[in-house]
Amino acid sequence: MRNFFRSEHGNFAVITAIAMVPIMTGVAGVVDFVSINNKADKLQNSLDVSALAIATKYYSGMSGDELTSLGRDFFDSNLARARNDASELVYNDQVTDFDASATTSGDISHIEVTSTIVQPGMVGNIEWRTARRAVVEVAPGQPACVLALDPTASAAVKLQGSTQVVFDGCVIASNSSANDSVSRGGSAQVAAECVTTVGGTNGLTGYNTDLECGIPRENQYASLDPLANVVPPSYTACKSVPGGKTKTLSPGTFCNKTISGDVTLDPGIYILRGGQIKLGGNGSLTGSGVTIFLMEGAEFTSNANEIINLSPPSEGSYAGITIYQERTNANAVVINGGSGSNVTGFIYAPGAHVFYAGNSEMSGSGQCIRIVGNTVEMTGNSSVTSNCEAELGGKKMYAGRIIRLVR
Repeated sequence: MRNFFRSEHGNFAVITAIAMVPIMTGVAGVVDFVSINNKADKLQNSLDVSALAIATKYYSGMSGDELTSLGRDFFDSNLARARNDASELVYNDQVTDFDASATTSGDISHIEVTSTIVQPGMVGNIEWRTARRAVVEVAPGQPACVLALDPTASAAVKLQGSTQVVFDGCVIASNSSANDSVSRGGSAQVAAECVTTVGGTNGLTGYNTDLECGIPRENQYASLDPLANVVPPSYTACKSVPGGKTKTLSPGTFCNKTISGDVTLDPGIYILRGGQIKLGGNGSLTGSGVTIFLMEGAEFTSNANEIINLSPPSEGSYAGITIYQERTNANAVVINGGSGSNVTGFIYAPGAHVFYAGNSEMSGSGQCIRIVGNTVEMTGNSSVTSNCEAELGGKKMYAGRIIRLVR
């Protein structure tokens, strides 16, 4: 028994067994470290894809919840899942969160997406955690003068008939993915900085088309809605419309009224709740420094034998906006001014067709006009200039967008 306790033959095995504990712990730590970094790389790739995807669909005013919902589908599709729970991955690690946000400074927006991955350690209760983020910059493209917002319409921008349209230094843009998203037909002649469309174009070749960019830019990112964040004013008490053909109106709210005849608008904000502006034969509409809001199905229609002379305010919340039709109003806005007509500022009807017919007086030095509709049709003669930011109250409109991964 005494010799048994004095024996040293098993010391090496005991020492080795004791030493293996920190060695194996260290090895496990290295394995965990390599594993979490590999998975963090996959997480980063998924965040990059998600941020870029959000940037292609982003529009000013989107909430954090909308951004997160939009990006989550792209994010999840790039991470293998073991079951329907999107936060559970096949390697038993957890993605604990996914958040998206946007910030805007001037014309530049940044989309940021973040997420964290957690991995249980191989030894003990150690938890490995790493966070990643991706940031994408969304910058505007070239200045635009005409924009159709419909995502699928055929001939969303239609240039037809004997029209001669000159867009000096600005672009015709369409968000439609149709093969003929922007279409020129008949003897229409078009000169512009460029044509930019999500889809394709039709008829924009040959001697009838003169583009500074050479050929249309097809299959581009969608253009941003320039007035998406504009909030219409609150209604005031309903006003009456004076009788007789010749009348002068002061700013206010007009409920289910028909405004016709020879009408002069004093400077200010006009809200139509239902009703219509329909001047009638040889009527006229004149207003300097005015914004007309078409709400609750209100209509604006002018014919070729009528004279329209309208310009927007130069300051205030609605500076640069001449006609604003709420998004839910699908009634076509028809501006078909006769000789002597001149309209400047934004014509905005995001949920409706805008028909715009120019005339010889509109084809001189260039109008400061921006046309935004669900779809847009132009006939007649028009000359549109891009160099008039002051007249538009500093409001801008761009064709397409430039997307860049910055982090």
